[in-house]
Amino acid sequence: MKTEKTITGDVDPDVLAYTVGDDPVLDMDLVQWDCLGTAAHVTMLSEMPVPRPVVTPEEAKRVRAALAEVVADRTFVVREQDQDVHMAVETRLTEMLGDLGKKIHTGRSRNDQVAVDVRLHIKDQILGLEAEVADLAAALVAFGRAHDRVPMTGRTHLQPAMPSSVGVWATGHAEMILDQVANLEAAYRLNDLCPLGSAAGYGVPLPLNRQRTSDLLGFARPLHNVFGASMARGEDEAALLSALAQLMAVLSRLAEDMILFSMPEFGYFTLPRAYCTGSSIMPQKYNPDVLELVRSKTAQVLGLATASLSLLHAMPGGYNRDLQDCKGLYMKGLAITRTTLRILAKFVAGMGVDEAKLRAGFIPGVFATDVALRKVAAGTPWREAYHQVRDNLEALSTEDPDAAVAAKTHAGATAGLDYAMYDGRVSALVDDVAKRRAAFTARTSALLNPDAAL
Repeated sequence: MKTEKTITGDVDPDVLAYTVGDDPVLDMDLVQWDCLGTAAHVTMLSEMPVPRPVVTPEEAKRVRAALAEVVADRTFVVREQDQDVHMAVETRLTEMLGDLGKKIHTGRSRNDQVAVDVRLHIKDQILGLEAEVADLAAALVAFGRAHDRVPMTGRTHLQPAMPSSVGVWATGHAEMILDQVANLEAAYRLNDLCPLGSAAGYGVPLPLNRQRTSDLLGFARPLHNVFGASMARGEDEAALLSALAQLMAVLSRLAEDMILFSMPEFGYFTLPRAYCTGSSIMPQKYNPDVLELVRSKTAQVLGLATASLSLLHAMPGGYNRDLQDCKGLYMKGLAITRTTLRILAKFVAGMGVDEAKLRAGFIPGVFATDVALRKVAAGTPWREAYHQVRDNLEALSTEDPDAAVAAKTHAGATAGLDYAMYDGRVSALVDDVAKRRAAFTARTSALLNPDAAL
């Protein structure tokens, strides 16, 4: 029987290909994080209180220097026979360091190794994602400020409803997007726990200092229970995908509004032509294909979130190979969401407003509620005023939309938008991300500098 030689034994080629799956490709995104996890682990091993050191402090520095070379090596690849990034890095270190490279896996399993790689990768990705959320929100706030009091018919059920403004429309979407940071932060906090040292989910008979590796890698704390740390893999990715799905659902509604209100029948907004596509047969067409794809991509991320939970729901406790497939799900969800945020920020920044068409959208019925409320201000009970207007709709006339916009002065209404608050929320998010990014980078980059004090 033909077999392929791997670091863990000889395997049938078809079995190898089936079990390895997309890992050689996906794991290239984890090379840096795998090397950082190994640097923290080998540092801890060099400090471990045992009669005979597994590795000495000087040997740990040599490993860290070699890991820095692996990260910098643009020719480094994960091959199918390596199976995954962990074995690929170990193989390279053994080539570089001989027997010292064979010692780095002491006290850990590929289970806790991939878990820590994924958590480091997710931490980095969420910080990038939140910065892109801030960029899109800032673009919407800027669009709203530029067209703050431009009247716009507010709609319910897509039917004309009440006087509103472009400012309310734009900042409403901005606020919804900023509010999604709460879900991302919940996923971040759940992710910010270190599984390293849990090995295959049952610990090892060595005095591992799990707090030390957690601190070296910049995690909030270790996942205490080794069995729980093993089972948390997959749950972490599912939590992130759930947050991404909710964010994408909000982005999809923004995209749908932009499609609707740029239709000739509305003509409220004009989309930047550079971001629209043409037709192979109709010369006049400028299609909002990108915005339509936001809806499609949203459906994909919703599906990825469902797939991740479906993958987990019937799995027994302990490690199971099913968990391998969580990796591709969350990586795809992240890639889709981050690209969508960047593209929508460009769209919003390049979008135009047609004030004449916005004003033309005001028909008499849009002012019905305002008329009823003026009756209330004159002493008529609300329900009577409501019916008086409802029973005499034909008597309504088109009013001044600018005056209607100016009349709503309470918080969050057309003449009560707090742009300083929006600016503050965006700035606070940008500053917080930058602060955490700097701390995370400072902590992890030191691990790959053998001369840095740890």
